[in-house]
Amino acid sequence: MKPFAAFAILSLLCLMGPAQAASKTFDTDKVRVEATVIASGLDHPWALAFLPDGDVLVTERSGRMRILSHGKLSAPIAGVPEVAAYGQGGLMDVAISPHYATDQLIFFTFSRPGKGGSGTAAARAKLVRDGGKARLEEVRVIYSMKEKTASPLQFGSRLVFAPDGTLFITTGDRGDAERAQDMQDSAGAILRVEPDGSVPPDNPYAKGGKALPIIWSKGHRNIQGAAYDPLTRGLIVTEHGARGGDEVNRPQAGKNYGWPVISYGRNYSGTRIGIGTAAPGYEQPLYYWDPSIAPSGLAIYEGDMFPEWKNDLLVGALKYRLVARLPRDARGRITGEERLFAGAFGRIRDVRVAPDGSIWLLTDEDDGEIVRLSRAR
Repeated sequence: MKPFAAFAILSLLCLMGPAQAASKTFDTDKVRVEATVIASGLDHPWALAFLPDGDVLVTERSGRMRILSHGKLSAPIAGVPEVAAYGQGGLMDVAISPHYATDQLIFFTFSRPGKGGSGTAAARAKLVRDGGKARLEEVRVIYSMKEKTASPLQFGSRLVFAPDGTLFITTGDRGDAERAQDMQDSAGAILRVEPDGSVPPDNPYAKGGKALPIIWSKGHRNIQGAAYDPLTRGLIVTEHGARGGDEVNRPQAGKNYGWPVISYGRNYSGTRIGIGTAAPGYEQPLYYWDPSIAPSGLAIYEGDMFPEWKNDLLVGALKYRLVARLPRDARGRITGEERLFAGAFGRIRDVRVAPDGSIWLLTDEDDGEIVRLSRAR
């Protein structure tokens, strides 16, 4: 399946017209990169997912989901549920079922409207393709944040499948920091569910009581980058701080990552957050940024096209409009940072590694683009 998808991506590039295939080259510390605009005209695109045949799903914050096929963007896919598209909310992440070849299921997150406002939700649906048209059928919400508010802030949200088939869902604190420490609230958390939304029996709070059974970890402000890491065999996430204090974390079952009790950032007014940068019972980040880069989108490089970047973290940045490459040692410790493509494309919302090893970016703009990074000849 993977070689076929890689071949299909190469075919897609061959079919594009010269305007779409406009390219630039960039020198980095280890390799020269060619950047090609694959598609444009997207309304604040949020996430990408590669289908087994080489086509690509893309979400737009306004509530549209489309397919990039043979160099062209499809009409919006029918059947997407109602989305509360305002502020930072809308249609967000998308992921493909590990068994897509047989079940045709896709999973996505969105800001779901309801009493009092909206909240982060996750759903699954069957992607049905009939000729040049596509639709979602059997749409089922598998998670919905109970407390909905009118806040336009901090919905999260990423989806990551673990090798055991369980699904991680990240949420933001919805602009109310104290919710991240409320163990009966799914805001400011990483959640872990089965693909049907049920609770895995080995979740840290599976029996309830102290915390919601779906909670994996708490104390997160706004996670907009997440990926499964084969090197450390666990989840890696990036999350927004306030003024400073953006973090890379390795969330583990039942642990608390501190927000808003501890932080390396400050309130936007300049005052201190919580009680400082460390306290008993709260985990330290693997890495943090001060000043903030506003991280969104995270990929762990496992492809063949850039062997120099093997196991490195690739982090999109909204504020500084760049990709931060974080090299790691054999134990997964971050050893430095290289900032790539600063200001070249726009606000980077998502970063994904394609089956052929190329790296794809989404720009969070009114006229958003899909950009493919390949090895320059």
